[in-house]
Amino acid sequence: MPGKRHRRCHHRRRRRTISRSSRAELQFPVSRVERLLRESHYAHRLSATTPVFLAGVLEYLTANILELAGKEADISHRVRITPEHVGRAMDQNQQLNCLLEDGTHYPIDMMPLFRK
Repeated sequence: MPGKRHRRCHHRRRRRTISRSSRAELQFPVSRVERLLRESHYAHRLSATTPVFLAGVLEYLTANILELAGKEADISHRVRITPEHVGRAMDQNQQLNCLLEDGTHYPIDMMPLFRK
């Protein structure tokens, strides 16, 4: 038909945004790690992979500590992991003890033990 213009649709479908944590298959938030690194002024420049790598390392360490604490809780016939179990697991593992010996203190000695 004369006089009718064909309009092309210039709208593209927006891709659904995928978080960097899910791209890297991590549970730890990569964006929060990056924000904390930038706010703390550890370096003038950060690469794009630095917060992803650091979030992966933190998740790995946390998983190992929780696994050891879970074994300690199982040894003491408990269902829940308590700070006491985490402290015992950290003390018994030589590598984790060396890694965190300078700045980590456990307030377990000061806490009363409530057992049922």
